[in-house]
Amino acid sequence: MRPRYLGGMPRPTLLMLHGFPHDHALWTEQMEGLSDLAEVIAPDLLGFGTGGAVPDVLTMEDYAADVKALLDARGIERVVLGGLSMGGYVALAFLQRWPEGVQGLLLINTRATADALDARAAREATAMEVLANGTSVLARAMLPRVLSEKTRREKPDVVAHVRSMMERQDPRAVAAAARGMARRPDRSFLLPGVRVPALVITGAEDELMPLPTSQAMAEAIPGARLVVIPGVAHLSNMEDADHFNYVVRDFLRMVSHP
Repeated sequence: MRPRYLGGMPRPTLLMLHGFPHDHALWTEQMEGLSDLAEVIAPDLLGFGTGGAVPDVLTMEDYAADVKALLDARGIERVVLGGLSMGGYVALAFLQRWPEGVQGLLLINTRATADALDARAAREATAMEVLANGTSVLARAMLPRVLSEKTRREKPDVVAHVRSMMERQDPRAVAAAARGMARRPDRSFLLPGVRVPALVITGAEDELMPLPTSQAMAEAIPGARLVVIPGVAHLSNMEDADHFNYVVRDFLRMVSHP
């Protein structure tokens, strides 16, 4: 049994929210590699993973409310909150509504701004595509965009893991999430008001969330640290789990010993 206390302090709960179109398996390396420092929770967002009926649109606020209900059911009042890509959008929606429940903030390969008009149109096209043709087509199109060339060349196990994770998602959940992301508001205004430790992580080769996006977030959050992991793209936690876990471990120690 792992200790509930770390250096005399209660261990934090680390809540990790996956991206699009993923499920909790995105965080396999973190659930194993960080569990000595934190109680790691990695839920499936509504409709993903275990599936279930979903509406035509699921907003970031819907996901955040579901996460809050999960925490309430477990009696958890505060968490170190992390989210990758879409999970980051959900984390910011959670932070806006329940700031008192956030002990620390991890923004991973994500942004605080809203979609531009062309991006919103692309989200709707994605929704229509997966409803018509399934998630395999989406997985094939996304793999080169979310994994660096180095990862695709040197880590076939990661490529297979990501492909399988994307392909097993319910098209209805994927479409609802795509439409919800298109409707999310700009939450950049929240960043200067963050009063908890914050860490922004990105990949040096992430084309979906270019480096200036992460730099702007880190600069807007008082005292935030920016970490850029070399040789990886959008799924930094999977592409270089050792580097990712190393910096998150430092962050967890800092949160546990303010």
